[in-house]
Amino acid sequence: MKTIGYVISHKNHEQRRALIPKDAEQIQHRSMIVVEHNYGDALGYSDDDYLRAGVSVAPRKQVLSCDALVDVKLGDSDFMSQLTPRKTLIGWSHILQKPDFTDAAIAGQHSVLAWENIMENGRYLFYRNRELAGETAILHAFCYYGRMPYDCSVAIIGNGMTAHGAFRILIGLGARVDIYTRKMESLFRENMTQYDVIVNCVRWDTCRDDRLIYRSDLRRMKQGSMIIDVSCDACLEIETSRATTFDDPVYSVDGVLHYSVDNTPAMAYRTVSEVISRSFSPYIDAIVTNKPVTALEQAYVIRGGMLLDEECIAFRSRLEQNEA
Repeated sequence: MKTIGYVISHKNHEQRRALIPKDAEQIQHRSMIVVEHNYGDALGYSDDDYLRAGVSVAPRKQVLSCDALVDVKLGDSDFMSQLTPRKTLIGWSHILQKPDFTDAAIAGQHSVLAWENIMENGRYLFYRNRELAGETAILHAFCYYGRMPYDCSVAIIGNGMTAHGAFRILIGLGARVDIYTRKMESLFRENMTQYDVIVNCVRWDTCRDDRLIYRSDLRRMKQGSMIIDVSCDACLEIETSRATTFDDPVYSVDGVLHYSVDNTPAMAYRTVSEVISRSFSPYIDAIVTNKPVTALEQAYVIRGGMLLDEECIAFRSRLEQNEA
C-alpha cells in the first residue's frame, strides 16, 4: 500500500487545502495519510483535529518522503528537487503551461495525476472550482478597475463553467453582458472595440498560430478598457497576456489594463477546500491500495516519467521543430 502525504502549497496567497478532518474520517485507510504540520491552520483546523480524525501529522520533509503527494497547485510546487524517484504526484498540474515542473516530473520518473482531467459521470470533478475561478476573477479584477460592473459593457469569451461563473457575478452586479462562444470568434473580433471589459474564459488550442486578441488590437479598444484573462494562457489567445499574482495582479499594455491572476479561486479558499476534500477523498483508498479506477486512470498525464498527454506531446514536438 502507498502512503499519501498532503503538503502546504507555497504559491502566492494559496490557502486551499485538499483534506479536512471530517472527510478524512470517512477514508478506510486513513492511517496511511500524513499531513504537513499546520496543514489546516488557514481553515481553522488544528493538528489535533487531524490526529483525532485518524491521520498522522509530520514536518514537511517527512511528508515529502511519502509514496504519493497531494499539492493543490502541483504545477507550481517548489519541492521537486527534494523528491526521490517514482512518486505519484497529485493536484492541478497544468503540465503544458508549467514546463519546468513537467521536465522535473519526467526526469524523476514520477507519475502525475492531474486534477484538471478527472471526470466523474461525464462531469468535471471540481466543476465548482472552475465556476469560482470566473466568479472570483470578476470580483478581484474590478477592485483595480475604478468602475462598477453596472457601469460597464462586458464581453465574455467562452461558454463553459468558468464563463458561467463570471456571467453570474456580472449580471448580479448589473453589467451589460454579451457572450461569445468558440464559433463566434469572428463576430467577437468585429465587436471587441465596443466593450469596456473583455473576460477571457476560453480553452485555446495550443496548435493554433493565430490569436484572438493581438497587441495591435489594443490600440483600437476603448480608452481605459480592461481584459480579465481567467484562462491565463501566456501569449496564446491574448498576445499580451502573462500570469500575475495576488500581490501584483494587474499591468497595462498600450493603455489597456490586464488582469490575469492564475489561482483566483484561492480567494474563496474555505469554499473550495470543502469542495476539493469532499470530492476527492472518496478516491484516496483506491490510490493507497493501487486499485484501478477509471476516473483516475484517465487523469494520468505522466506515468513513470513517460509523457502521456497528447496535447502536451504535440506542443513540445512543435516547439522542438521550430527550434530546429
